[in-house]
Amino acid sequence: MKLLAFLRTVRGPPILSKKTGPLQCRQFQPDYVPRDPMTKRKKYKYPAVYDPYGPKPPPSENIVQLAERIASLPLEERLQIHPTLALRLCLPKIVPVSVEGVDLGPQGGSAGSPKTEEKKAEKTAFDVKLEKFDAASKIKVIKEVRAFTSLGLKEAKDLVEKAPVLLKQGVTKEEANEIIDKLKAIGGVAVME
Repeated sequence: MKLLAFLRTVRGPPILSKKTGPLQCRQFQPDYVPRDPMTKRKKYKYPAVYDPYGPKPPPSENIVQLAERIASLPLEERLQIHPTLALRLCLPKIVPVSVEGVDLGPQGGSAGSPKTEEKKAEKTAFDVKLEKFDAASKIKVIKEVRAFTSLGLKEAKDLVEKAPVLLKQGVTKEEANEIIDKLKAIGGVAVME
């Protein structure tokens, strides 16, 4: 009896059915009707000027008078309006965004116009590219490539077999011409880029 009284005083965790009541089970029923893939989509016709927020009320008389006064100001004073309002209204400063290294393409404005095209700086670093070589002089070309690239025999052989391939990058014009002449003498065709 004492054990039974003890067990009644110690409460175990409540059973799930006491917390939630009887559990229910429902089959999956989609709440949408699948679209027929053979039907065409509806094309909605919007007016030429579509404003999702509806028509706006006309500006007040004070705003119209202010706009007329601003338009009648000389250019020097009109240019001072924005900084003064920004200071007065505590607006955040406009920070220019750098587009350096971004290809803007044809919509980039003056990027493609020949009038504003700046004179390009002379190129100081050149790349040497092996275009092709005679099969009979393959070994000589590999030895020459090893000489000026400091590659191992296997790496130089793999490099030569991948022709056309860049052999050396960022060399001076004189060094590039020297490499091209050496390869030409042993039966290879190289170009400078």
